[in-house]
Parts: sequence; C-alpha cells; structure tokens
Amino acid sequence: MLKLTAALLAIALVAPAQPTEEAKRKQAEFMRRTMEQFTPEERSHLAANRNVDRAAWIAAHPARESTGLIALPDLAKGTYQGEQGGLYPGGENTPPPPHLKAGLALARRIVPLDAEGRESKDGKIVLISIGMSNTTMKFQTFQKLAAGDSSLNPHLVLVDGAQGGQVAWVTSKPTTPFWEVVDERLRVAGVTRKQVQASWILQANPGPTRPFPAEAKELQQNLVDTLHVMQDRFPNLKVAYISSRTYGGYATSPLNPEPYAYESGFAVKWLIADQIAGKPELNYDAAKGPVRAPWCAWGPYLWADGMKANKDGLSYLRSDYTEQDGTHPSPPGRQKVAERLLRFLKTDPAAKLWFTAQP
Repeated sequence: MLKLTAALLAIALVAPAQPTEEAKRKQAEFMRRTMEQFTPEERSHLAANRNVDRAAWIAAHPARESTGLIALPDLAKGTYQGEQGGLYPGGENTPPPPHLKAGLALARRIVPLDAEGRESKDGKIVLISIGMSNTTMKFQTFQKLAAGDSSLNPHLVLVDGAQGGQVAWVTSKPTTPFWEVVDERLRVAGVTRKQVQASWILQANPGPTRPFPAEAKELQQNLVDTLHVMQDRFPNLKVAYISSRTYGGYATSPLNPEPYAYESGFAVKWLIADQIAGKPELNYDAAKGPVRAPWCAWGPYLWADGMKANKDGLSYLRSDYTEQDGTHPSPPGRQKVAERLLRFLKTDPAAKLWFTAQP
C-alpha cells in the first residue's frame, strides 16, 4: 500500500498526545480504507509529491509577502488567464436576482427539525462544515466564537465534519471512512443526518502542479461530487456556502502554494455559475427534476494577496500561518477567518434568516 506523509493525509481521529496501540491500529485501518478509494491517477500524484525534495522546493519557491494576483471580487470584470473575475457570472460579486430569490425561498424553509426530519418547536437546525485540515481548524475557532454570541438562533447546532488531510478527492467519494467520522460527530452532538440543513465547504487537493485551469477544473468536479454525496446523506440539506483558500504565498511545502490557492477560487466560481445556468447535476429545485445538490452560493471570500490588503481590508501576515509549513493557519489566522465566517452568516440575506434569532 502507498505510504503517505502526515501532511498529505493526516487522519482525523480523536486520539491522545501519545496514541495507544489501539489508536494506532485504527488510524492505520482508516488510512488503508481511504487509500483503497483513490484512483490510480490520485495514487500516482501522491507518490510523486511524496518524493519532493523539500529543501530544493523551498529554494525554488521562496516565500512572498504578495504575488501581484488580484482577488476575484476586486478583479471584477477583469480577467485572469482569460477567465473573468468576480464571484458570480458577469464579473459581479452578488448572486443574480433569480438565484438569490431561490436561495431566500429555501432559507425560509429552514426550520427546527426533530431526529426524523419533521418540523418541531424543540428541533434543531444543523450547520455542518465539510473539508480538510484548514477547514476544521477554522471551524473549531468559529464554533467558539458562535458559542458566545447570544444573537444566534437557539435551535442552531454547529457540527464540525471537516477532518485533517481529508481532501476533495476523499469527500467526493461516498464510501470513504471520512463520512463515518461525520456520522459519529453528528451522534456526539446529539443530532441526526435528517437535521442537517446547511453547510460550509472549504476544500482543496494536495500538491497541485498542472497549469491553469487543470487543477481548478479537477477541484470543481470534486466539489460537485462532494455535493452529490452530501445530498444523498442529508435529505433535508437546502443550502451550501462554499469558500476557497486563503493566501498560499508563505508556503514552505508543495502542499498547496500559489498560484493554486488563488486559482481554487475559480473552481467555486465555475461550480456556482453552472448551477445558475441550470446544469442538471447541480439542480436543487424538485420542480425541475431530480435534486442533486443544495442551493449553492459563495461563503466569505478568504483569499487576499498576502500583506497587500483587498478592497475590503483583508490581508495576511506570515504570522497568520504555522511555522511548520506556512500553509496551515496559526491561531491568529484561524481567528481571522472565523470572524469573517461569523459576520458573513449573520449578515448574508439568506443565511441570517436561519442563523440568527429572529424577532
């Protein structure tokens, strides 16, 4: 079996600092079962990245405080390698009115549900995170912020489904053990699959190397497949907010550096544009055919050009990332994203309808 580095596939099992033999056995089994699901191409890609000389890579890719790339909202109707900016079609940063109208209608249908998915005044509204290591780090900080916010819906339950190393290749497959961990976390939180109605997704794949748009197109398809898995597992899932990565210019490993961190935003943009265009694989309206996905929109846009602030004031310091790899967020970096996610959900026209306590 192909052996992976911890950076590429860290297994998200809750274990003590000094893992027991039983914990080690479970981790190894988790890894084995995950690897069985990978395609030959994915295995080959990981093998190639496992053999990278990190010192040589760092020398060839020195850390940068900025890249000169322009955040998608600021790029607007401008282009990057022939692709228009903006978060939504036409270089716009807000959803087209018909798409927003549909999202608002679905948001109004998000109500407390009991364990069987029936409306109940004592029920729960579950918001779940799906993604990899950066996602779970940021969402756990978000959970702490939300726990101290009295303005939120009292029926809200935040479940962190994201797991270290569980990249888009993993979440796109319905039989990976990732989803068993998600089920266990729902159980520990005292809720069920049928109470999951909203999600926040932030995903990536390890070690991108191909020129644009190949890696972004692959991530886009992985995200579509992930949405299919989620729709099948969570029958009452109605909305998904998707974010792309933060700045990758401080990276000291090939895990996900620039320009790939920046380019991941196009994967999200294209997916949402396809849903707006009515692609059947992203249909959320039962009146138009089989429902394959929730209604999708951008969550908070998290990329900024390092120390060069976006028009909305977002920037990243080297201290926002760990010393280990310059890719995973440090506590200040986690806090920065968590605050933006909380502010977004409290103010977005559709999200605030179910996320906050209504008068």
